[in-house]
Amino acid sequence: MLTETQLTQIFPLAGQRAGLFIDPLNAAMAHWQIDHPKRMAAFLAQIGHESGQLRYVRELGSDAYLARYDTGALAQRLGNTPQADGDGQLYRGRGLIQVTGRNNYQACSRALFGDERLLAQPQLLEQPRWACESAAWFWQSRGLNALADQGEFNRITRHINGGLNGLDERLKLWARAREVLC
Repeated sequence: MLTETQLTQIFPLAGQRAGLFIDPLNAAMAHWQIDHPKRMAAFLAQIGHESGQLRYVRELGSDAYLARYDTGALAQRLGNTPQADGDGQLYRGRGLIQVTGRNNYQACSRALFGDERLLAQPQLLEQPRWACESAAWFWQSRGLNALADQGEFNRITRHINGGLNGLDERLKLWARAREVLC
């Protein structure tokens, strides 16, 4: 079980937001078997980077930036409609791991709720409970516990980000999390 003090040691920029997230984070990690220090440290490092240390649960970006999710090859891969109809804005990254695109929202919704409510209410992933649950679901659904057990941090990053963007910060957060938890 992660304490609020440990969470603020790992995420010093989180400030008071750590208190909002500690209980839902512990519940989500327990539910999705992120249940020992190696897994927790890798998970926390990744969500720490993706959320700006719990400060952001919705992807930042201008309309022009988010338009890349609305039309074209990336939009299609994410399951968004091919028309310029606002899917890019609607299904922008949300939650602590930034669930992105209609396909991911649909799969996440089925896993968390047993229905497709996130397609109509994607902003639910901005609430602490669902921000944490969606991140832990994503982690588990991609088999990242096994990679964390093996110390395959770069492979985890690729699964989450598609590349190694922000690797230096992720590695610093991982080192801090291991220091605090291990």
